[in-house]
Amino acid sequence: MEEPPTGGAHATRPSRPDPAARRRRWERHIVVDATVHHPVEVVFPYLADPMRWHEFAPAVAFRRRFDDGPVRVGTRWMATDRIGPFRAHFIDTLEHLEEDRCVVWWSSAPWNARVEYACRASGGITRIRADYFGELSGALRWQVGWLPDWATHHLILARDFRRLDRLLTRRSRAALRWRRQRGVADD
Repeated sequence: MEEPPTGGAHATRPSRPDPAARRRRWERHIVVDATVHHPVEVVFPYLADPMRWHEFAPAVAFRRRFDDGPVRVGTRWMATDRIGPFRAHFIDTLEHLEEDRCVVWWSSAPWNARVEYACRASGGITRIRADYFGELSGALRWQVGWLPDWATHHLILARDFRRLDRLLTRRSRAALRWRRQRGVADD
């Protein structure tokens, strides 16, 4: 696996947790390195728009934007995720945005989480480093707090990127079929 993206705001952002700090019981820090076999300009819009997450992340039950106008740092979304039979309600806030490179989300309780998606183009594919850090609160502690990090990583989070890859592949193939049926030249 290639080294994760580095440099820029990713390496020195002050709100990033100190890795040397002792982890508390309900804290979670999980890093997922994923490859999506589509160009970054196709992949990144899905990571930067919570209204599209339900298309590839089955835990996403609901998203609605609070703010009007263009999406910018500080834009907020009302959110609900499914955790088994339970529902977690929270607010997602856009904390940082670099077009086609990096997006950072902050989620309120019960997640109390910061998620950074750093994308790097590598030919026609996209390498994603997803860095999840947060502290579970309330009922979420007993609903998922007992899961080890490897279960969360392998069984839940990494699978969302595989779903995104399959979604984009299906859409790409459908567009190609449509163009061929109508005699439209490929781009």
